[in-house]
Amino acid sequence: MEQNQVHSSFDPNNRVAPLGIVPLAGARELAEKIDKHLVKWANEVGIDCKSFIIENKCPRFQSGDGKGMIESTIRGYDLYFICDPGNYSITYNYFGTPNRMSPDDHYQDLKRLIQAASGKAHRINVVMPMIYGGRQHRRSYRESLDCAFALQELQSMGVYNVVTFDAHDPRVQNAVPLMGFDNLMPHYQVLKKMFKDFPELSTEKEDFMIVSPDEGALDRNMYYASVLGVELGMYYKRRDYSKVVNGRNPIVAHEYMGESVKGKTVFVADDIISSGESMLDIAYKVKEKGAEKFFCYATYAIFTAGLDKFDKAYAEGKLDGVFGSNLTYLNPELKTRPWFHEVDVSKYAAYFISALNHDVSISSLIDPHQKIDALLAKRKAEKEANGEIQLKLE
Repeated sequence: MEQNQVHSSFDPNNRVAPLGIVPLAGARELAEKIDKHLVKWANEVGIDCKSFIIENKCPRFQSGDGKGMIESTIRGYDLYFICDPGNYSITYNYFGTPNRMSPDDHYQDLKRLIQAASGKAHRINVVMPMIYGGRQHRRSYRESLDCAFALQELQSMGVYNVVTFDAHDPRVQNAVPLMGFDNLMPHYQVLKKMFKDFPELSTEKEDFMIVSPDEGALDRNMYYASVLGVELGMYYKRRDYSKVVNGRNPIVAHEYMGESVKGKTVFVADDIISSGESMLDIAYKVKEKGAEKFFCYATYAIFTAGLDKFDKAYAEGKLDGVFGSNLTYLNPELKTRPWFHEVDVSKYAAYFISALNHDVSISSLIDPHQKIDALLAKRKAEKEANGEIQLKLE
């Protein structure tokens, strides 16, 4: 089913159950955007609805203990709990002192609200774009397996399906083979935003190139190279495995493998920009190799080390643009930067929720290859039309 056909099926007679959106505090902004799309589609097919949001709260005692409360009936509902474990802007009072919520706090609140549903819902789904514990997805020696255990815990609580975006390693779903696990990739939304903000950008093979920042991100970059029909290069992270700094082995150097980037626009995609050091290192290196422009994208642009180094790289012409989604909390200062471009994924998430609620095929939503082909064809036609107009003016 095509994406633009999803809302046409928004029929109360076809739904699995009445739809309910349960936004946690950290995901309120994203949930409200998703809700607007769902309400619009419902109204278009004659359903009188002002909101699908089910109000809730997780109050805290001064000692730090908390509880989850759902403020309206959810009996028989198809519930979608929307949680953002990465939102560090939410605080609560702890012994009279404001305390920032960590991923652990957000995940605990999610479990509290699922408990508050008391088994009365028809079905429980969790939409957690930046999945809890996703960076601790595999075990080396004596280590915890946070993400896998969390998924098993949610399954034991009766969760039917988990929806995430650009999981650090989607193989973590092997921990729960009998529970639904959908890992969505917003490729189409990224390209659409890039073409909108940089209409003059050429993605022809001789002008454009995809570079993977490491072997772990090869699949997502291979997809972009495939749909655009351009060359793919890769950087290999050479690490010092004799040391552990901030929980990981430090990178000694980035080694490049692939075709020359000279004179080309380079695009790099990854799941997360944390400190951003690796991405900046690649930006400087490809510019040294003669790249014309450098753009990068991360589904989760969290910038744990601040924005100063990116400001400097942009001012020096080493960085031309950074794209990041609104699937996790974005620092308000980041949104003011001229080099940052926010990719809105709320409509895509709404399509997916609507499809699940109507129990229809989601194949075209998982792989938007046809949508990207149509986008490229439309862009090519617009460029040709503009070229003909320019010739006539001359």
